[in-house]
Amino acid sequence: MQRLYDFLRRHPTGVDSFWAFLLFGLTGLWVISRSGIEGKFLGLFFSIGLCLVIALRRKYPVKMLLLTAALGIGQLIFNVTPNTGDFAMLVIIYTVASETSARRWASRFALAAALIAPGLSQLRFRDSPVETPLWAAAFFTVLLTVPFVLAWVLGDSIRTRRAYWAQLEEKAARLEKEREAQSRIAVAAERARIARELHDVVAHNVSVMVVQADGAAYVLDAAPEQARQALETISGTGRQALAEMRRLLGVLRTGEQAEGGEYVPQPGVEQLADLIDQVRGAGLPVDFRVVGEPRPLPSSVELTAYRIVQEALTNTRKHGGPSVSATVRLTYRDDDLDLLVEDDGRGAQHELYESGGEDGLGHGLIGMRERVGMVGGILDAGPRPGGGFRVNAVLPLKAER
Repeated sequence: MQRLYDFLRRHPTGVDSFWAFLLFGLTGLWVISRSGIEGKFLGLFFSIGLCLVIALRRKYPVKMLLLTAALGIGQLIFNVTPNTGDFAMLVIIYTVASETSARRWASRFALAAALIAPGLSQLRFRDSPVETPLWAAAFFTVLLTVPFVLAWVLGDSIRTRRAYWAQLEEKAARLEKEREAQSRIAVAAERARIARELHDVVAHNVSVMVVQADGAAYVLDAAPEQARQALETISGTGRQALAEMRRLLGVLRTGEQAEGGEYVPQPGVEQLADLIDQVRGAGLPVDFRVVGEPRPLPSSVELTAYRIVQEALTNTRKHGGPSVSATVRLTYRDDDLDLLVEDDGRGAQHELYESGGEDGLGHGLIGMRERVGMVGGILDAGPRPGGGFRVNAVLPLKAER
């Protein structure tokens, strides 16, 4: 049954042609009953025209409406009395009112015809005024007008419903596209976040390991004890890098937990002292000071502050040159956290910070700006006037309390 229904929906003109053929058969009885050759010819002509309206009503609704109006006027002129074929007038009024593709003027024209046509028909074909009282003629006119008006009202209601459902479908399709776009944006943002985390973890720890390895190779014969300490530092740094890598991979695995049953906490300002001790152990003197009274911070600000210091000190080791030293200042204010990292080395190349930090080995400053932007902060990074490099970040706290 469903297949038959789908077939009929795919072939509306065929269905309408069937009903037109059926209407023509019923109208043929009226044509035969007409007197005279001329009367039969006129009856056949108007019957064919009205049946054609039924057959093509959904394919050409406006044209069929105009054809129906012409046939109705022709019936009045040639005195062709109302007959079974006039049922097509009801159908075309409903069709034009219900079609969303039809022009609005056509629907108004159909309503006007529904109101006027029964009255004109009653005036043209009613019996003698003496035989039919005026009130009776008016009553029959209203009685004939009601079905035509109801056909238009029903069609207009269906048109409104179709338009409503079309809007719902369009809105659903638009929301689906927006969801897909948001999903792609979310995936891209997550990939960027993971890339930043991997960069910060790998770049810092590998940099420490490289420095220690070079130092161990240099003093291997002259100072074996220092070489052994350097190798221990390399080993500890490697384990730390692996632990952070496991944490990142654990976050990526949905429903799984990292080793030990819980994820490793993300680093924050409390771990800055350990980070700076590690950097000092790698041979970079760092002066670390905290100004103001420390207090709990949002986790996003904690991680951002840690990663900025980590990246800034990593860049100092990479670009600062020999005998470089650094200063780290962490200032707690009422509404923000001020973070300052400076060094007295030769600084990074000018094009390095102009291009956002892309130096062929990583995207350090780009990652800093992205992190600071995510918490609504401000980052100022560039060479110092007296030499060296300076990174200053202001991370707001008030909005996240």
